Amino acid sequence: MPGRRRWKDDGVEIADGLLGPLLLARSAIDRSAALRGDEDWLRRAWEADKTRVFLIHDGRTVVRRFSDGAALVLTSPAEAPEGTRYLLGVDEDGVAYFAVNATLPEGDVAGLREAAVLLDDRDAGLLVYAVALEAWHASHEYCPRCGSRTDVTASGHMRVCPRDGSQHFPRVDPAVIMLVHDDEGRILLARGPQWPQGRMSVLAGFVEPGESLEHAVVREVLEEVGVAVTAPRYLGSQPWPFPRSLMLGFFARAVTTDLRPDREEIAEARWLSREELEIQVRSGELVLPGQVSIARRLIETWYGAPIPDTGW
Repeated sequence: MPGRRRWKDDGVEIADGLLGPLLLARSAIDRSAALRGDEDWLRRAWEADKTRVFLIHDGRTVVRRFSDGAALVLTSPAEAPEGTRYLLGVDEDGVAYFAVNATLPEGDVAGLREAAVLLDDRDAGLLVYAVALEAWHASHEYCPRCGSRTDVTASGHMRVCPRDGSQHFPRVDPAVIMLVHDDEGRILLARGPQWPQGRMSVLAGFVEPGESLEHAVVREVLEEVGVAVTAPRYLGSQPWPFPRSLMLGFFARAVTTDLRPDREEIAEARWLSREELEIQVRSGELVLPGQVSIARRLIETWYGAPIPDTGW
């Protein structure tokens, strides 16, 4: 794999921002939070011919493909069907963008994992946003206090209980995802019990209540594979709306290397040098996470170059 760069101290001295483009962390519009409750502005925006709308259903939408990418199929509000509306924001030209949760028409339908690698910054950001909002609404129809069905308000950014007046907002679950490396120039990859042989990734886990991100990195690695790590270094983040996570990427240096996988969460774990990683990817023995994931960017940042393979 030509063009690979080597890092001082095996990945510790990595320049800020070198994690590279994160496909689900792109956006090109202002979210315009102040407009979500402005009923007059919302009415005018929905009546404006220049306003653009796309449909979202079960995390999927209709796209138009080209030889070098794809674009969301955008329509005017007059062409949009009835459904719950989400205001996604306004661009620099004053164009408002909405998503409508409604049954999709016939056409080229794609989910976020597939579409994100094809869409430009604007459309990728819009789709990630809409998928996350739809997933939250699907699991928060009822008030957690009294069980009453809640009403959608604030252009899809809040639900209100009509009985007790409680307000509920879209939830994001922070999760750490960490590339563990040792002093011998190796990284740690693991496979979950539900994954097929050969499919491996870096470790990850949810942040627990009252816990810092750094403590979560140390705890999760120790729990999952029995390895002690130190010096967690934050590299970047991206939303992962499957259904509502925010993935916070770290590097961490191992101070022990004996592997004791927790068989409930980890079926297999192994240390790999750059050379071993390259050989196993080329042979098909190892399948890495797809380009849309932050896991892939962590691995390629450590490796020092893009890694050509099919991914998953």
